[in-house]
Amino acid sequence: MMWTDALWGILIPFAGTALGSACVFFMKKQLSKKVQRALTGFAGGVMVAASIWSLLIPAMNQCADKGRWAFLPAFIGFWLGILFLLLLDKIIPHLHMNAQQAEGLKSKAKKTTMMVLAVTLHNIPEGMAVGVVYAGLLSGSAEITAGGALALALGIAIQNFPEGAIISMPLHAEGKSKGKAFLDGVLSGAVEPIGAILTVLFAGLFVPAMPYLLSFAAGAMIYVVVEELIPEMSAGEHSNVGVIMFALGFTLMMALDVALG
Repeated sequence: MMWTDALWGILIPFAGTALGSACVFFMKKQLSKKVQRALTGFAGGVMVAASIWSLLIPAMNQCADKGRWAFLPAFIGFWLGILFLLLLDKIIPHLHMNAQQAEGLKSKAKKTTMMVLAVTLHNIPEGMAVGVVYAGLLSGSAEITAGGALALALGIAIQNFPEGAIISMPLHAEGKSKGKAFLDGVLSGAVEPIGAILTVLFAGLFVPAMPYLLSFAAGAMIYVVVEELIPEMSAGEHSNVGVIMFALGFTLMMALDVALG
């Protein structure tokens, strides 16, 4: 039963991306920049709160027996996550929303492909986070509750919904058919369940390193928020909308984790 719950939990964030991508079939116009900033801010708030309550705090709680050094595994794991995403950011060619210049290694890939790669890069740490949390739950030795794991899955699914719309609708505006834009939006989120399932399958191997892995996922998510989401939500006029939505996402994820955990 626990494995079944874990599988459903892993698929919840992916469902959020797919449902958001489906907006391309129902909305006639591309999302305005103001709405995109609001949704990006919301996603950033969810990711920061998830990094703290679902990942960093559990990582330090698992090391409580280390006394004043209980922070060390979380500290190390967090920095490894930051450096890992920095490496991917430098290697994978991608184009952020509303950006004119691509990042990563030089590539002749189409603009739409580079946009999908940007969201895929963004989704890697989210898939890692869900996978590590459910691996900890299945191992039974990581002080992670079923409610806490579900809260993380729901929180990421909620913020994946607007992300799916943000990727599929601009792709349609760039000339892709609605069907292909939807499929690209869905595929951009496929890395999440794949990474999560692989993590869960090797859960037994990861138990000793669980505090490091939890904080690694937190560092990777914080990198995405600071490097990508905050600049996007703050660009141009009316950036206060992004800030308010960031706060909404943060408090919603915080409430979910405490209420369900």
